[in-house]
Amino acid sequence: MEGVEFWVAGCVAAALVGLSKGGLPVVSMLAVPVLSLAISPVAAAGLLLPVYVASDAIGLYAYRRAFDARVLAILAPASVLGVGLGWLTATVVSDRLVTGIVGAIGVAFALSLFFGRRPEGAGKPARVAPGLFWGAVTGYTSFVSHAGAPPYQVYVLPLGLEKTVFAGTTTIFFAFVNAVKLLPYWALGQLSAENLEHAAVLSLPAIAAVLAGVRLVRVLPERLFFRLVTWALLAVSLKHLADAAFGG
Repeated sequence: MEGVEFWVAGCVAAALVGLSKGGLPVVSMLAVPVLSLAISPVAAAGLLLPVYVASDAIGLYAYRRAFDARVLAILAPASVLGVGLGWLTATVVSDRLVTGIVGAIGVAFALSLFFGRRPEGAGKPARVAPGLFWGAVTGYTSFVSHAGAPPYQVYVLPLGLEKTVFAGTTTIFFAFVNAVKLLPYWALGQLSAENLEHAAVLSLPAIAAVLAGVRLVRVLPERLFFRLVTWALLAVSLKHLADAAFGG
């Protein structure tokens, strides 16, 4: 796990992780595919989890006063169930199938935002039953391939949260999910000493990118911010569908 190719791909992937923790969601879903250019997707997912956790610490501080407590209270417990299900089924469920499902959900929802009417009920309190479902799906897909953003956004985007609250809620929620994932990833042998050493180095560009992401969220106009989020969701979801269809 050495060489110029690895370190270039690793630094780009780490920066993508950091930008997402700074409040630019979805872009972190590109991290595993980018790092997979140099190492296997399974190894990439294991290596990046500590980078996510290190970036989470900065993101948590940056958004410590900007979040929706109700959304977190609904999604967090459900995500634990999803992570647990991912752990239990890690050896029997095809990553390709999960990738296809995540891609289909993301594409359908992004297109509905682009071409449909504004979701009814935007700005109203989050509902519990849908939140429990999407929280569990998010925990599962996040465990399998760090791909929790599409199902998460299916639930949260229609709530009409202000952009900083949206960014903070996203950062805090996924910090919680990543912390929960540490034990099962360790049990599955994905947190080796070598991985942790490389992750410590890659955490440096990730932390710098967190600070850049926080700054971008503050200066981007709110309408543009959510349009970029939706376009990113569509692009990454199409990539997932292509991977599932062609074995990428």
